[in-house]
Amino acid sequence: MASERESFDLSGPLYLTHVDWDNPNHRKSVAASLVQGVYVLEKDRQDRREGTDALASPWWVFFNFQLLHKLVDDVDSSIFGAIYEFKPPSTYCNVTLHRSPHYVIAFRGTITKADSVSRDIELDMHFVRNGLHQTSRYEIAIQAVRNMIATVGDSGIWLAGHSLGSAVSLLCGKTMAKSGNFIESFLFNPPYVSAPIERIKDKKVKHGLRIAGSVITAGLTLAVKAKQKKSLSSDPFAAFSAWVPCLFVNPSDHICSEYIGYFEHRKKMEEIGAGSIERLATQNSLGCLLMGAFGKESEPLHLIPSASVTVNLTPSRDFKDAHGIHQWWKPHLHLQSKLYKY
Repeated sequence: MASERESFDLSGPLYLTHVDWDNPNHRKSVAASLVQGVYVLEKDRQDRREGTDALASPWWVFFNFQLLHKLVDDVDSSIFGAIYEFKPPSTYCNVTLHRSPHYVIAFRGTITKADSVSRDIELDMHFVRNGLHQTSRYEIAIQAVRNMIATVGDSGIWLAGHSLGSAVSLLCGKTMAKSGNFIESFLFNPPYVSAPIERIKDKKVKHGLRIAGSVITAGLTLAVKAKQKKSLSSDPFAAFSAWVPCLFVNPSDHICSEYIGYFEHRKKMEEIGAGSIERLATQNSLGCLLMGAFGKESEPLHLIPSASVTVNLTPSRDFKDAHGIHQWWKPHLHLQSKLYKY
């Protein structure tokens, strides 16, 4: 039995009959819908829904996209991504068409169904251990991105993902940005590996903990780099600081909410004259530093220099609601957006 949330007619953004590609809320809603299309593609496969029984295609057809290619995991054969091509009809009249993407590469998150849950959770654990870049799913994803850029360039491509798929999108975007290809990216509920400090209500306690964390992280960075005889003048963020992905987070979702504090704390540290400490701390995580101290190189994959962060302040019923992809195409949301440039 299909969930109501899998049906575009029952839960999709039917109000969006005319997309203003200059409108960030419209762009967000389209990107989120295309990610949902990947979820439903995989659920169609698992439930053996074919032909008129399949539910996935309205999630992209409604916005004049075509499914160009499915990205399939080599371990469990699940569909984890899709490449869409924007193909508006010749009669399509839209003065903002120049802002539309030509192609969108979208990645789903974890599906808790028997056919895919074990592989998805395995990849979640790889992310927590900063090892997602060593998995075959990431290799398939980054190869698809590289092939698309080699064919059409990076200016007409969007990356989009939710949860685990957001981590894959972020890693692909980060990798390509380091080589000078800045892809417009929409990252919904991107996971952030950290203690849930953002959930602390007392602002003074929260700020104090973040300052202490920054001092400890910066100190460990100095110690590890001295031991490894690495220069402190090298800035790993400099190579891709011009890439500004769009992050969409919910403060009630502990999986992604730490991004709010990550960027806000960096700004506050600059304001109190502790920018040099935070500049070291913001590029490193304690886990990766400890691994480095034992000779194991590890890059904190979730840390990025710049971002446009949109926070959904609309009250959520529960964690499932706060972490869900569906919230991001609902109309009349209470959103707050901030741009953070490194």
